[in-house]
Amino acid sequence: MRLTERKIIAILRERGYKLTPQRRAVLKEIARAHQHLDPAEIYQRVRKRYPGIGLVTVYRTLGVLSELGVICELYTGGNSRSYSMRKPLEHHHHLICSDCGTVVDFTDCGLSELEEQLARKTGFKMETHFLELVGRCPDCQ
Repeated sequence: MRLTERKIIAILRERGYKLTPQRRAVLKEIARAHQHLDPAEIYQRVRKRYPGIGLVTVYRTLGVLSELGVICELYTGGNSRSYSMRKPLEHHHHLICSDCGTVVDFTDCGLSELEEQLARKTGFKMETHFLELVGRCPDCQ
């Protein structure tokens, strides 16, 4: 189950943002994709509909949507990042191939017990966690 457009609009409004045509276009391209997209790919796709959009606008939009938890930001090494739609009420993690860049999502990480232990030990109230494992996919081995 993915976030609905109505829910995304509500999240943006709660934090004082509007769903501008540019933000809507970025969201639509991420939602249409069946894989993680990097900012350049998103920019190229959005430019087909909005030729005047700037790369800076795409980066700002990605920053806002990521900060609000609407999209999932994946760090793929160095300063590289890619994005996908976040599934509500379900965290997910990534296996990343260090050779070809293939990304595989998974949800079962078994970190709940560790979170509870750390919360008791440190007094932190955990909100979420991110797990990215890097290795070589079967095709690159």
